[in-house]
Parts: sequence; C-alpha cells; structure tokens
Amino acid sequence: MSSRRSFPRALLLGAIVGGFGVAVEAGAQVPPSGNAAQGKVFFQQNCAMCHADTLGPGNLPVMGQGPSLVGVVGRRAGSVPNFSFTNALSGSGVTWDSATLEHFLANPSAAVPGTTMPVSVADAGDRSNVIAYLSTLKAPAQVAAAGANPAPASSAGGDSGDWRRAAPGVTHHLSVADLPAPYKTSSSGNSPRVVTQPADASPSVPAGFKVRLFASGLSNPRVVRVAPNGDIFVAETAENRIRVLRAADGAETPSDNQVFADDLDRPFGIAFYPPGDHPQWIYVANNNSVVRFPYRSGELKASGAAQTVVPRLTESHGGHSTRDVAFSLDGKRMFITVGSGSNVAESMSKKSPEEIKRWEAEHGQGAGWDAEANRADILVTDPEGHQPLRTFATGIRNGAGIAVDPQTGELWTATNERDGLGDDLVPDYVTRVRAGGFYGWPWYYMGNHEDPRHAGERPDLAGKAIVPDVLLQSHSAPLEMSFYTATTGVAAFPADYRGDAFVAMHGSWNRSSRTGYKVVRVRVEHGVPTGEYVDFLTGFVASDRAVWGRPVGVATAHDGALLVTEDGNGTIWRVSYTAGRP
Repeated sequence: MSSRRSFPRALLLGAIVGGFGVAVEAGAQVPPSGNAAQGKVFFQQNCAMCHADTLGPGNLPVMGQGPSLVGVVGRRAGSVPNFSFTNALSGSGVTWDSATLEHFLANPSAAVPGTTMPVSVADAGDRSNVIAYLSTLKAPAQVAAAGANPAPASSAGGDSGDWRRAAPGVTHHLSVADLPAPYKTSSSGNSPRVVTQPADASPSVPAGFKVRLFASGLSNPRVVRVAPNGDIFVAETAENRIRVLRAADGAETPSDNQVFADDLDRPFGIAFYPPGDHPQWIYVANNNSVVRFPYRSGELKASGAAQTVVPRLTESHGGHSTRDVAFSLDGKRMFITVGSGSNVAESMSKKSPEEIKRWEAEHGQGAGWDAEANRADILVTDPEGHQPLRTFATGIRNGAGIAVDPQTGELWTATNERDGLGDDLVPDYVTRVRAGGFYGWPWYYMGNHEDPRHAGERPDLAGKAIVPDVLLQSHSAPLEMSFYTATTGVAAFPADYRGDAFVAMHGSWNRSSRTGYKVVRVRVEHGVPTGEYVDFLTGFVASDRAVWGRPVGVATAHDGALLVTEDGNGTIWRVSYTAGRP
C-alpha cells in the first residue's frame, strides 16, 4: 500500500496563498467561465488593498501586504519569495487553478480551518468573474520562474527607522520638514516571515521594568480592553469571537480564560458602556456593523444575544477591515473608525466641482465617494444608534485605533497612511481628531503635500488638510493606542507616564528596511502631544527577513501593568514596573 495519505475524493489538499486557502480535487482543471472585465472591477474594490495585479519596475511583480497575484493561476502555492506563508501552504504542493480558487473563495474557513484569510466571495458570479480576471494576469516566463522580487538588502546605516536601531528609550521626533520627495526611493515589497520565538530572543523594556509572557495559544489576538473590574477582553478577529481573561493583581498569568461571545464578523474594537465603573453593555465593532451584549461586572460569558446597534457602516466591502469603537466621556456620542477600501482611491470616479459641493454638504469636506463612501473617516452617532451615522472627521486613511483622552475628552487616533511613494512616505501618525477636520487622504498628505497620483484633481482642498500631531516612521503600521491611566497598583508605572499614550506598531511591509514591530510611548504634556515618541517595548524582529511578534493591542491592567497583544504567535505580554519593589 502506498504511504501517501488518502483523502475523500473532493478534498485532497489545504493551502493558503497570501491568506488564500483551498481544498482541491487532484488534477482538477476547470477553465474560467466568468467575465474578466467585471472581475477586474470586483478585484479593484475588494482585493487590491493587499494583492497587486500589475508588474512593477524591471517587469517584476509588485509585493503588497499579500503576494502579487500576477501569474497566480498555474503557480505553485506558497512559492513567492519573501512572504510569510504558513507551513501548511509551503508544503502543500498545490498548484493554483480555477477549481482550487473556486473552492476556497466560496468558504475559506471550511476549506482550510484556521486560515488567516477570513473574507469569502459569497456570490458565485463574483467568484467566477474574479477567477476569470486572475487568469488574465500573466507573468513573463522569467518572472514566473523566479517568483516575486526579493526585498533589497537591508542595513541600518543612517536609517533611524531601521529595526536594528530600535531600543527602549530611543526618542523620535519627525516633522514635515523631514519629508522626502515622492519616489525618492522605490516602493518595496518586504513582507516578513513570521517565525516562532527564537530561544535567544525576548522583548526589551526600559530599566526598572519587567516583561513576561502573560498568555499564549490565542488565535489572532487583536484589540485588548480591560473592564473596570480588571477582566481582560481580547478580540480574536479571525475566529470571530471575543475572549475574556481574568488575573489577580500582580499575577503573571491568567486564572480564567474563556470565550465571552462568538459568531461575530471579524470583531476588532471593544468598548464598555456607559463610561465609568459600572458598565451595562459591551460594544463590539464588527467589520460592517456595531453590536452590543448586556453585561454585568464579572460575567465571563455573554448573558444575552448580540443586539445590533448600527446595522451597516458602509456599502462597500474589502480593503481595511478593522473597526474601532469608543465613547465620549459624557457617554452621549459613539465614535467608529472605518478604514479606506483602497490604498489611494485609485478607482474612485471623478466629480465636477458642483457635484463635489453637493456631496460634501452631506458627507463632510474631503469625504470620498463610490466605494469610499463612509470610509477613510471617523463616524459618529449616539450610543443607541438612533441618529444617522455622520462623519466626525475625514481623510483618515485607516484610523485603526481610537481612544478618548480621559483628562481632556478629546478623541485621538493612530493611523496607517498610504503606501507606494517610497520608504519614508507617507508618515503614519497619532493625532487628536478635530471635529469636522480633513486629514488629507487621498488627495493630500501631511498638510499641503499633494499626492502625485491625484495631481491637480482637488485644488479646492489645497491648504485644507490638517497636519497630524505626532508623525511616525512611515509604514510602521500603528494599530491600537491607549492612554496610561494607572495611579496605583503593584505594577504601576512612575507618575510621569500618566497621561501619555502607548501605541502598538504592527510593522512594515512597504519599506526596504524593516521598521515597527514595537510599542512606543507618545509624550503628552497637559493634554497636548509634544510630537515625540519613544521606543518602549522592542525586540520582536529576528532578522531582515523574519519577525516573531507583531504587536496589535495595548491596555492598562487593573494593577497598572501594560498588556500587549501580538498576532504573529498569538500571545499577550505583561510589562510591570519593578524598580525598588521586592
């Protein structure tokens, strides 16, 4: 008998390509039957944020957050160099064709349980069309043989953003005057390979602090928020659930760990309502809705079904999928952030000045339209969702994390800016958000700098874009942010940390020299950011090619420790202050 494993007829191999997973019948060769032109439109609106469909300089595929899909049909799965494929994919032996793509796109999680690609293409016609379009993306023979362009060799040199220079205490202060011209460097595709934590690697923190692994074995832990009673709520986004952990003050591991709620839709943001010590609801920002669960302090399992508060955030799909939620200090307003559907609104139609004026009268200055309607914005409504959603601020490409300053009541955001203009453009940022403010995307950035890809399109917006408060190294990908609030506790930080913000940087892919993969401290004085940020928790990069941790969430624990989630290896880390303590 052959030693080869036997599988059911319809299911032979599972794989993921840039998050694409598939179960495939051996030898299946189904020619595409869809409309490639319609598939291109679908691709641009739903897939182009992560996957390139064109060749770049040197006739080589362009890498993005996912691998290039030029030449994907007929390519062996997991064969594109310089991308963090799963071991299951790399060893699967699958070659992509119409049948394998059809099976996966219909239901990723059923095809490959545990896939990190949570988005399906539910409509059979859309699947057929996009597969037909992918079949037209032919790569030259030499490119198909080589895969994709490897990232340039990296060296710290004079690059202050390079991962080798990251260390607790290193201070950064970027300004608009530091910005290079667009395309001063090429646009790199440099996605990391995520590896297990090396035996000789551990996170680094400033002197007087201690960092320890708090929890492991989580699945895609993202946002972390701490309830008033100290229970720790974590969004396991890819698993569509919220987990709750409980730990006594000073404990370095949780005593309870269980699922609070499931059957959600890519949950990310979590908020307790009303503000204060006795919340009655836990709000969850799904990918395209906001729901809430009844809550009493200490509950480890939702006592009732999810109630829908906002049934739909936007009419479009794809693009940035994270949504965060926060409440004003008086509890009267609910803020929701919705990222853009594309890198820089490449497919958005043109409007006449008169049409723009009418659109902005309803949606706000600088608001996008078509598939970008209600996107790249921070939205606001009341906590019951009775008031129509309206824009609080516009031109914020992907304000992945939001937080309300507990001292001033001002709304802040940590924002991922656009890609494709070079290693040091456009800076990501952390900023206070001005009501009615326009922050530039997609036409401008960092004030009056016009994006060359939209040159001359919106002269009416010249000088209108707000310069953010704190500029971060480009492509460092800040996600969640949190103000440090602890005044007492066995792990509480020194008094000068109070009121500052911590920001988790998920790490770069569009930069030749890797950057990010750390938690930084944003300095705030009397409610006003100084413009500086300081490396606080570092050490998650293993080499130019590999990382073992990708920080996402930050929150202050009941005992004053800082909790940090990272979704590379599914862990939570706990940072405590120990100087002068037994």
